[in-house]
Amino acid sequence: MHMEPIRLGVNVDHVATIRQARGTKYPDPVEAGLLSAAAGADSITIHLREDRRHIQEHDVERMLARSPVPVNLEMAVTDEMVALACAARPAYCCLVPERRQELTTEGGLDVAAHLDTIAAACRRLARAKIKVALFIDPWPEQLEAAAKTGAPHLEIHTGRYAEARSSKARNAERKRIASFTRAAAKSGFEVHAGHGLNVENVGDIAAVPEIVELNIGHAIVARALYIGFPAAVAEMRRAMNDARHPRP
Repeated sequence: MHMEPIRLGVNVDHVATIRQARGTKYPDPVEAGLLSAAAGADSITIHLREDRRHIQEHDVERMLARSPVPVNLEMAVTDEMVALACAARPAYCCLVPERRQELTTEGGLDVAAHLDTIAAACRRLARAKIKVALFIDPWPEQLEAAAKTGAPHLEIHTGRYAEARSSKARNAERKRIASFTRAAAKSGFEVHAGHGLNVENVGDIAAVPEIVELNIGHAIVARALYIGFPAAVAEMRRAMNDARHPRP
């Protein structure tokens, strides 16, 4: 079966996490984004959280001005964030749930419970010519609700797959993701995936033919501490490509 190449979006939030720990000007997430693009990243993801714990508004401005590849702005579904995105006009936005006390995004958007609010945000972003993805868990009721929002893209939350403690549990999550992805693609969505993926576990997700993009951050930033950003991005790219196009 022929499969199209899979795109890699590199999330550089945690470069900013290191910077904010000391309140310095370095390391710069924008420079990390430029290195990632030069090493083969297809897009750069940054999450401007409401508490500004890592990425700052000036990072968004500079990334949009300097990145040679599209920028994907992750954000909560709030009036402030939607207005900021409409003014900044990144190529893409990914709407995610957000709680102040969480260390990282803990699950997908509950589109079914907040359909009107999310649909309104999607309409505002679409008017600004921004392509919207909804970050959701691979559950049928969320797909049904997402279809009513007008968003063109979905990003599947792969956290349960990545955190599964047994091969049986991981395989069950892999099957759930593959089945959900097929249904989402048939519904007309472009399907992305991400959260908790690393070189060791990315293969099964990259091998799902309907997934066209993976967004990966923490694992790449962590690996870059040892081998550098270009090598860490290239290593992830190889792992994805090997799963997508196995060698005979």
